[in-house]
Amino acid sequence: MATAPLPGRTGPARPKPKKKTRRTPRQIVRGVRRRARRAAGRVRRVWRRSLQLRVVTSTLFISMTVVAVLGFFLMQMIDTAVLRGRVDSATSEARANVTTLGGYLEQPSAATPPDAPARDGGPDTAFANPVDQAAYAMAQRADSRYSVVILNADLVGSDRVTDNLDPKSVTWKLRDAVLQNKDEPRALYTPMYYVGRPQPIPALAIGALVGDYEVYHFFPLEDDVKTLSAVQQWLVVVGVALVLLLAAVASLVTRQVVTPVRLTRQAAERLAAGRLEERLKVRGEDDLARLATSFNEMASNLALKIHQLEELSQVQRQFVSDVSHELRTPLTTVRMAADLLYESREDFDPATARAAELMQNQLERFESMLADLLEISRYDAGAATLDIDSVDMRDVVLRAVGDSQPLAERRSTRLDLRLPGEPCMAEVDSRRVERILRNLLFNAIEHGEGRDIVVALGADRDAVAVAVRDHGVGLKPGEENMVFDRFWRADPSRARTIGGTGLGLAISREDAMLHGGWLQAWGMPGEGSQFRLSLPRQAGSELRGSPLPLVPPEVEMRRTWRGHATPVLSPAVEGAFDAD
Repeated sequence: MATAPLPGRTGPARPKPKKKTRRTPRQIVRGVRRRARRAAGRVRRVWRRSLQLRVVTSTLFISMTVVAVLGFFLMQMIDTAVLRGRVDSATSEARANVTTLGGYLEQPSAATPPDAPARDGGPDTAFANPVDQAAYAMAQRADSRYSVVILNADLVGSDRVTDNLDPKSVTWKLRDAVLQNKDEPRALYTPMYYVGRPQPIPALAIGALVGDYEVYHFFPLEDDVKTLSAVQQWLVVVGVALVLLLAAVASLVTRQVVTPVRLTRQAAERLAAGRLEERLKVRGEDDLARLATSFNEMASNLALKIHQLEELSQVQRQFVSDVSHELRTPLTTVRMAADLLYESREDFDPATARAAELMQNQLERFESMLADLLEISRYDAGAATLDIDSVDMRDVVLRAVGDSQPLAERRSTRLDLRLPGEPCMAEVDSRRVERILRNLLFNAIEHGEGRDIVVALGADRDAVAVAVRDHGVGLKPGEENMVFDRFWRADPSRARTIGGTGLGLAISREDAMLHGGWLQAWGMPGEGSQFRLSLPRQAGSELRGSPLPLVPPEVEMRRTWRGHATPVLSPAVEGAFDAD
């Protein structure tokens, strides 16, 4: 029965928006640091991978340093040249004015009242006060090019200023410098103030003593400072343009060199990936062109050698396969005759019976070797396939241990199983995995010197692993990978005691790689060895780790204790470790 929609609703109910959790300051700081580390990592990767970037950046940095140093010294020279000339001319004019002022300021002052009318005839007749006469004469000579201040600390009302100059321009620092050096005029750079103008202008102040008076000349440097500022700006603009031009030139030159190298690198990568027809284009006759020519010759020779090796390998694989197949027919006939002789050995004399037993054993070994050669030839030809099925790895381990148990009993070796209580399901080819485990167990029994062998099974979410641990002679450093080579022996003078073919571990590694797994070995003289088989639980998935350690835990613990302060152990504990 259909239900009517609720009033006010025209569609399905919208989900309630999730409340946004407010991030704490610590989380914000961590996020910023994480982003900064990622950005720094990307910059480092780009810096390491780009030769052109490193060359251009180095050129840019060196150019900036050189231009900055040269610009600094050049600006200092320009400042010195401009201001030195200004100081010399101003000092000469100030000296001349001081001599002129001496004639006015050293004469006695007339007793003319301040409101007396002026007299015509120039400064000598217009002003009765010598200070006024001197100020008038300086104003006429300066013609607005500079300003003069006349001071007398002992005579009130004798201070005179020309050109509307503010008397506060005469600082105590300037007066102290003049009073301390009474013989020669002193020149200082100081700000210059005008009445009604709040902003000062740069100026050159030259002070001197004329009798009891202090005379200060202020030469404005505003135009000179503007000129030097303009020169400095042009130097900066020219320096930046020069740096950018040098960077562009470095980028262009580096690109001409890096581009052929980059093309060579890409061609080498494609050549390494198997594209043997890859060649470089040769342009010109310079060193890079000769490099391209040499690379092409190397690629041609390499392709020829690889083709010859492939043909030789193909011939060898075909030869091994053909010989193996052709040997099966006569081997079957010989096997039938050998079985007949072996079954009738009790009717023979002891020597003949022993010969029949030896022939039977060697034929079994020959059949095993022939089967292994056929299997190796399938791997070499790339014809090996998997029969994937989901199985419990505990059952696979138990079947392999059951097949190895008779040999272990003959060698007085005990097999210690350590299996998990829960099923360990994995998608594998059980036949090939059992063969791997049998080879590992046979190898451990042969080299275990009759001591216990530990077989452990572990699993996690993504992988399963089986470790076979023996306490025999162990492996020397560097032999961990050599044990998987075909027909390799740790001791060439030592014969195979259980009739192995020398191909078991090589085939086991090929079986593990066919599953996308690992077969690894660890060993140490006097500590024994351990082989670990790691397989992905799902066929075709990538194996990222193993649930079992490659180095046995007791060895790792003992190694850790040796690296630190060794604790004092009781005899019972030491005996337990020795037993392990």
